[in-house]
Amino acid sequence: MSSISLQSMRQFLSKSISGFNQNKLNGLLAEVEFRNYLESLGFADRVSVGGWIARNVGPGDFGHHTAVFFPSTIQPGVDYSSTTQLPVPRIGLHTICATFHQLGISSYFCTPVVVRQDDPTSIQWHSVQLGLPTQQEYVPFPHQLQGFSFRGRGYSFLRYNTDVSPIPDAPVPDEFSKEHLRVDFQTRFMAEISDVDGILWGQRYTYPVEIKEKTPAYDNKLGEYFGLDVGPFVKLAFYAAKHGNLHSIFVVREIDNVTQRNLVSWLFITFDHLAQYASWNPQGGGRNMLGGPSSVVKIPKSEFSPLTRSNLGQL
Repeated sequence: MSSISLQSMRQFLSKSISGFNQNKLNGLLAEVEFRNYLESLGFADRVSVGGWIARNVGPGDFGHHTAVFFPSTIQPGVDYSSTTQLPVPRIGLHTICATFHQLGISSYFCTPVVVRQDDPTSIQWHSVQLGLPTQQEYVPFPHQLQGFSFRGRGYSFLRYNTDVSPIPDAPVPDEFSKEHLRVDFQTRFMAEISDVDGILWGQRYTYPVEIKEKTPAYDNKLGEYFGLDVGPFVKLAFYAAKHGNLHSIFVVREIDNVTQRNLVSWLFITFDHLAQYASWNPQGGGRNMLGGPSSVVKIPKSEFSPLTRSNLGQL
């Protein structure tokens, strides 16, 4: 039997995460609660796990090739030694990835094999490309990826000593799986990479989701508004630029205050609507999830819709 313990997952995260502030923790917990909330609405089979989107770098080549990959969550204490019984990806993920493929974004589902008991460094990822018209076979990941530049010299992605004890046990396996996959990819390739909070499969379109926990601020011109950091805004704009069947949504877990963080409501806005009503004048914000200063795009709260079963059913 070859499994990974929760303690080893935490130890890995402490080395791979450069910093862990309250904003990052709140964002992580909001993602977990978002999936739980969608499950309560009957939409559990219409949202993907989180993952990563990456594109190539280099003068003249920057952004000309993009890939997205979703890890299978490694559960503590489960045997992952088999290479002959790799899981079949969910039908919904096939449908989501077909949209990406049609827009020129290669999509992969990744699953682990643990070679040595409780040793995260022994995990070997295997991937199957989804969204193609024919059945594909699992291959080692990320070795078979095309379009990215090999990293010329070694770089240690496991050099930190971050306190990750504030993370509750429940989301640790998801975060560990995502981080381990990222490290494997970036150890081999040079790329710009950003996280994907999830992909929602709607009735008409496929929606990458950006999830934040927020209290509304006030502006004399806008009234109450929510701020979205410029980085995530640009990422949502990238999805919009692809047109076709790919749209995106910004989801807010509205809370009453930054101390108790009690839920007020779940709200969302499509990027098309967001881009139409966002203020043209960005504003300096607080600390971002990496601890640095942020610049935010302001979107009136009045333009958001409640995240209800009825509203989701019309996406």
